[in-house]
Amino acid sequence: MSSSHPASDSGEPHKQRRADHLSGPVRYFARALGLAAWCLIVWILLTWTVTAEQYAFGIGISVAIGLALAPLGPVVPPWAVLAPRRLWRTLALLITSLGRIVSANVRLAARIWAPSRPLRSGMVIVPTSQRSLFGLTVVGLVTSVVVDNQIVDVDRRREELQYHAVAVPQGGPQEARAKINEPVERFLLTAHLNRTAQSDNSGAPDAQKEEKAS
Repeated sequence: MSSSHPASDSGEPHKQRRADHLSGPVRYFARALGLAAWCLIVWILLTWTVTAEQYAFGIGISVAIGLALAPLGPVVPPWAVLAPRRLWRTLALLITSLGRIVSANVRLAARIWAPSRPLRSGMVIVPTSQRSLFGLTVVGLVTSVVVDNQIVDVDRRREELQYHAVAVPQGGPQEARAKINEPVERFLLTAHLNRTAQSDNSGAPDAQKEEKAS
């Protein structure tokens, strides 16, 4: 039954594999271009200055980094998110996360203004559906932007995440997951990038394990 997951991917993994089998120089420069684009995005976000000099220097640094790191392996370029299936998931994740960030800040402000409110802070361990470095990184970063929870540790073997929570959710691990990381993971469960990494890193046993867990 686990073979049904790759079949629903509309051929996107095959496109990724075809890109990896390009001729050496073409593959090298394709990777370098993707890396340079990511570096330039980070440069713009860090400097936040709109001048010709800033852009020229940022482009030069980004291209140099892209060319230096391209031999290390495949790169998912930032424009890959424009694929329809990824785009709507990314937008949904962005909207959901912004809503959670606002509500968490409001709750935190209420606790500061009314310190007599009961507080149950502590450590909480929750299961995760993510296996790949990509999925775990997205979940860890996005959930930690919400001030209620900060990720502390990741156990890939046990498929668990550890958080420090301002208010530990009531109930068991599944109830805590529903409050902390499930709102993010629901948009990654069938995402192409995460599924491809899962199949490359974990193989069939993990797919069967995930099927049993569901």
